[in-house]
Amino acid sequence: MYKATTSLQVKGLSQQELIDGCIRGKRNCTNALYSYFSPKMFGICLRYANDYHSAEDILQEGFIRVFNHIDRFRGEGSFEGWMKRIFINTAIEYYRKSINHSGHAELETTVSFQSSTNELALENLATQDLLKLIQKLSPGYRTVFNLYVIEGYAHKEIAAALKISEGTSKSQLARARGILQKMIKNLN
Repeated sequence: MYKATTSLQVKGLSQQELIDGCIRGKRNCTNALYSYFSPKMFGICLRYANDYHSAEDILQEGFIRVFNHIDRFRGEGSFEGWMKRIFINTAIEYYRKSINHSGHAELETTVSFQSSTNELALENLATQDLLKLIQKLSPGYRTVFNLYVIEGYAHKEIAAALKISEGTSKSQLARARGILQKMIKNLN
């Protein structure tokens, strides 16, 4: 079947035992998996969501997908990385649905930007403070910023995932950085 790639132990169960138990629908395994990974995955959801309740919705949908597709995990790479990818894709889909329901896209097609980041101000900002500032970005800017800066996606990947052009992805990132810079300057 597959080999566990890490020595993850959750409530006395190895990663392989935990995954096998979830595949068989064992309640103790699904509860253990949820309890162990939900704080980390919720952090991802918060980075992409407009608010706490939307993040909870993304978390719920993400875990439904994990449990429905856990038998597809082949043991290539880390299990946590596999889950993270599901949650990021769930957040992207949530974002796309919210754009379709609102009837308008917030993505701009052209924006000029000069990259002049105040590195010292960023270093002095606590991680939680920076996450709060990112949360204030519009959904389009926030999503592109998270995918590029935090998740390490290329603009081509972002464009494909969000169904936008690479240029739009680049301009969204530039705008997000510019807005964050202004917010940081206002804090100082």
